[in-house]
Amino acid sequence: MRLLILPAALLATLAGCTWVKMAPGASEVRVAAFGQDLSACERRGEVSVSVRNRLGPYERNDIRVRDELETLARNEAPGLGADTVQPKGEPDDGEQRFLAFRCRGAAPAARPATAGEDGAQTYPIED
Repeated sequence: MRLLILPAALLATLAGCTWVKMAPGASEVRVAAFGQDLSACERRGEVSVSVRNRLGPYERNDIRVRDELETLARNEAPGLGADTVQPKGEPDDGEQRFLAFRCRGAAPAARPATAGEDGAQTYPIED
């Protein structure tokens, strides 16, 4: 019985871990929303990143997988001379493609803010 509990506990512990760390310079890279107008920016290339989305029969948390994919894309951007990345599509089986842009000095189209009933401003996550 102990032989079954130990691997299950280890697998559950590892599933919650984030293995991808932010590289130097990557924290300055912003992430634009899918479909956001970046026509004022210079396209610098495309980045393909991947992480494990499964650990054996266990499927990892979708939010953590997306976060790690985004971090990997941000890590690659400085090498392309980019300061902004934008997802090209949804993640698929732990893989995702991002477009890399240099927007420094350019003003990408702002997303409109809306005021709630209590006066707080909110910003849409997706259009």
